[in-house]
Amino acid sequence: MGISIGLVGLGQFGKTFADLFRSHPLVDRVALCDREPERMIQVAGRPGWERKLESRDMYDNLADLLKSDVDAVAIFTQPWLHALQAVEAMKAGKHVYSAVPVISVPDGDEILDWCGRIIDTCRSTGCLYMLGETTYYRPQAMFCRRKAREGAFGRFVYAEGEYCHDVDARSNLRMVEQARISSGAGKEWLEQKKKYSATGIKNGPMHYPTHSTSGPVCVMRAHAVKVTAYGYANRSGDPYFADYAYSNEVALFLMSNGATVRICEMREMAGSIGQENETFRIVGTRGTFSENRWKENFRTDTSPARPLVVESLDEKAMRDPLPPEVALAFHQIHHPEATNPTDFTPSGHGGSHPYLVHEFVSAVAEERLPAINAWEAARYTVMGVMAHKSALRDGETLQVPDFGDPPGGC
Repeated sequence: MGISIGLVGLGQFGKTFADLFRSHPLVDRVALCDREPERMIQVAGRPGWERKLESRDMYDNLADLLKSDVDAVAIFTQPWLHALQAVEAMKAGKHVYSAVPVISVPDGDEILDWCGRIIDTCRSTGCLYMLGETTYYRPQAMFCRRKAREGAFGRFVYAEGEYCHDVDARSNLRMVEQARISSGAGKEWLEQKKKYSATGIKNGPMHYPTHSTSGPVCVMRAHAVKVTAYGYANRSGDPYFADYAYSNEVALFLMSNGATVRICEMREMAGSIGQENETFRIVGTRGTFSENRWKENFRTDTSPARPLVVESLDEKAMRDPLPPEVALAFHQIHHPEATNPTDFTPSGHGGSHPYLVHEFVSAVAEERLPAINAWEAARYTVMGVMAHKSALRDGETLQVPDFGDPPGGC
């Protein structure tokens, strides 16, 4: 027995996920929801949609979709709406997939409050929440989690995570912002922003930290305890950063396992620090992962290190396999006559998109907690909020709050 799901927000990002949700073997029925009906018509006209989409399942507002009998919703609306809509959906009895971030507003205390509300709503309703954090299903993260389960890192010592996305780089942030504010929801956001400006609250890139924090956290299975951070303020008068205290922020965290983690969120820089602009590195007493290379000295508590072995890895080798029937269904989106699931090459943010869809759909169908659940998502998000607070206080060391583990542990 499959599930039914409503896709909310069919802009550029939502459209890239639509076919994946529609084609998953465990999805029997799909509903569409967007304030702009032409977006729904465009998606509904794609090949294969007639098998899982009925005309009654097209909604121009979220309230009506939530009154329907769909099991779950996937939210791809504007970032400032994510948390509010997720809570509304769960209160209506729907499981929730939310695109990143949990919420994007200039007020860090408001972000913390919404993290708590989402967790409380999961508890009170029994509904599932999953954050669509792409780094979690990049091949590097999958490989490192396997190594961590094996104990191959030894004891974790240090980690780095960074998201280096210059405002004028590929996926130009100025163009993204302009596209957002040109819509109805975007115009509403411009009005919402005025209340923050009136109080003098300034934003920062650490308020969207999940691409950089999720790698170290999901591999080490540890949460942040303390943070010290500093920021670099734009000095050119660039209007893009008018509402930002800093264009770049760097933070140093003490983690619950005793390791130290450095996180960088950069929006004004040339190129990237390492080989990739969205990446992480993990250092252990026995093994280290960096720049798609695994280094191991085979040290144990009872034996010294042996000569270091260094292995260069490709993305295919690092990935976990998808179930064959799922990989084939995804492959047939663009190649309808395909019969070999091993020919499927995942794409979207390092190949993460198919894995995100599969994890959420299978979690709902199996009635289990998804990997990137509300508690996990909060840990990624809270790190950035407290880092921004520290930077605003000139590097003052601050305690990082934690919402604890989900029912049944991590």
